[in-house]
Amino acid sequence: MEIDIGISKKDRKAIADGLSKLLADTYTLYLKTHNFHWNVEGPMFNTLHLMFETQYNELALAVDAIAERIRALGHPAPGSYAAYAKLSSIKEETGQPRAEEMIRQLVDGQEAVARTARAVFPAAEKAGDEPTADLLTQRLQIHEKTAWMLRALLSK
Repeated sequence: MEIDIGISKKDRKAIADGLSKLLADTYTLYLKTHNFHWNVEGPMFNTLHLMFETQYNELALAVDAIAERIRALGHPAPGSYAAYAKLSSIKEETGQPRAEEMIRQLVDGQEAVARTARAVFPAAEKAGDEPTADLLTQRLQIHEKTAWMLRALLSK
């Protein structure tokens, strides 16, 4: 059945493509954050272990919301590591960095997701897609705040 929600097929595709990149970045950051939760060591272990857990739980909820918005726009949501590797702007971590480097990488990841979310805004605004704009605004608030909190841990 055709979708008739007041957004053209072309605009829905452009928005879904942008959201697919956001989904890939969010999932990659989720995986990295979960990895760091499991493997953090050092004097800040308890603080970081709990902080990373809060962050990866929030990211897990976010991937679902983003994927469901892509589906509501009539497009398949990417859902494989191969697809995410092609779409994501965040580099995977295969080693076990020290705690301070984990924090730096997560700041970079949070900021990357914010940039990706911000890049989808023009297509959503052009199409009058308020639900996507709302989702993007929520994601930006969370990622910018989380990046700030992580950066505060690096202050000397």
